Amino acid sequence: MKKSIITVVGKDQVGIIAKVCTYLASNNINIQDITQTIVDGYFNMMMICDANSALKSFSTLSDELEELGREIGVIIKLQREEIFEKMQRI
Repeated sequence: MKKSIITVVGKDQVGIIAKVCTYLASNNINIQDITQTIVDGYFNMMMICDANSALKSFSTLSDELEELGREIGVIIKLQREEIFEKMQRI
């Protein structure tokens, strides 16, 4: 199973987690681990997800999550686990 990493960063507001999780659930993406914190009014969340059963391509998911981020005023990035594995080898 290949994992995906989702990061969400921006000014804290009501509903960020709900909106991101609703999107993931509607696209059959399973959240395996989640951590979030608020520092001086800024929201930061990292999720480890299983997108193997996703209903859309990785590229489409990434684009739609970025668009969702723009709509709610945060930055959302979807990245493949392999990126982090490769970075540690360098």
